[in-house]
Amino acid sequence: MAQWWRSAAGHLRTVAAATRRESSSLRVSCYHTIQAIPREFSGSRVAARERTQGRIPAVVFYQNLLEKDPAVRQTFSSKKHLVTVERKQIKSILKSPDAFSFCSTRFPLQIRAGSGSSHLLESGTVLPIKIHRDEESGKILNMVFVWAEDGMDLKVDVPVVFKGEDVCRGVKKGGMLNKIRTSVKYLCPSEHIPSKIEVDVSNLDIEDRIFIRDIEVHPSLKLLSKNENMPICKVGFGHQAWGGE
Repeated sequence: MAQWWRSAAGHLRTVAAATRRESSSLRVSCYHTIQAIPREFSGSRVAARERTQGRIPAVVFYQNLLEKDPAVRQTFSSKKHLVTVERKQIKSILKSPDAFSFCSTRFPLQIRAGSGSSHLLESGTVLPIKIHRDEESGKILNMVFVWAEDGMDLKVDVPVVFKGEDVCRGVKKGGMLNKIRTSVKYLCPSEHIPSKIEVDVSNLDIEDRIFIRDIEVHPSLKLLSKNENMPICKVGFGHQAWGGE
């Protein structure tokens, strides 16, 4: 136990610092303003035609529309838009080094009257929450965005990035790092959504674990996991590294 607390001390300082940097510097992506145009109709044939024209069918709405309560969905039924976005632009974003945090990064969105039009119909800040791909080809079929203006609370799966595995004390002794959780879900005020959480594992020894409860995030974030005592990673030997006893 003493060994765990010694190794955890340095780790927690690193996680806290990384999370603060992400929540302050990457609240909104300044590199890409997603350009969209309206689409009047849905359906597989219409969607297929849009894809042949280099566009991806998408929808943007309030996240509350996903709630089970009909009264809540009715309240937030406004500002739902059927749109298409430029495939070339989305592919460019997804080829960047930070593509893994695409669904935890806010983007400015502009909905224009048509392709190349200067007439702006709607604008705001959005969060991508889902990318549907063809199972065989991997091509993007459609996308889902939710409005993410400051002051809104959103449920977000924040990706976990493990740092220091190459110099991890336990790995150097022949252990293996089991990355048990690759994301953690929080209820986040939009302006404090961290694009990622960095977890420093360099000080972990054999049998050391890092738990969800050990992750220090902005105090406004609410953990949505039912078990904060679940480990997000563990260093162990052989089958023990993968959850065995």
